[in-house]
Amino acid sequence: MDGNGRWAKTRNLPRIEGHRQGTKSVEAVIRAAREIGVEYLTLYAFSVENWQRPTLEVRGLMALLMETLKRYAKELADNQIALRAIGRLADLPEKVRAQINITEAKTAANAKMTLLLALSYGGRVELIEGVRALARRVRAGELAPADIDEAAVSGALYTVGAPDPDLLIRTSGEMRLSNFLPWQTIYTEWYVTPTLWPDFRREDFFAAVSEYNRRERRFGGV
Repeated sequence: MDGNGRWAKTRNLPRIEGHRQGTKSVEAVIRAAREIGVEYLTLYAFSVENWQRPTLEVRGLMALLMETLKRYAKELADNQIALRAIGRLADLPEKVRAQINITEAKTAANAKMTLLLALSYGGRVELIEGVRALARRVRAGELAPADIDEAAVSGALYTVGAPDPDLLIRTSGEMRLSNFLPWQTIYTEWYVTPTLWPDFRREDFFAAVSEYNRRERRFGGV
């Protein structure tokens, strides 16, 4: 979800206002995805690299995250959407982790859609932690090195139990993966739009899905 800062800058607003406007796009996309039957939606909200941003901006983002989780917990529950946070969650402030736990617990039984929220997430960090988990299993005699296959690696990642993404939507015209789900997206279809995330709405989401539906996916085959 890229472009919040640029959206604010073009309007001579503080960067946090771009992030605040971006929460409206989050709401619109979740509702649109739920409307057409999407079963898994992953939103890249905060990366491990984002901790390098100015302290004031990071604090504002954490406060906005808390506010958003509280505000939409009931809507998620009412629409049968389960929240699941993925990433290096121990990095988050204690209050934020507590609110995530509350929202996850309230929505755990929902079965229509799973919303994965990537927080303090980094694809390389995820892979490193997954490899370490597998190494511990090998050392404990629970797993033979020869038995480590794609399924074993996938089962050691934050996204265990979730399917690989079919479609990756990249806003603000950026043409890079930015450390997002590198293992899971090897055959994911990309859709890049110049639209900044705060301006991305229901119609934009449907345009991306429509483009995806015109693609022919061969997964390396003929």
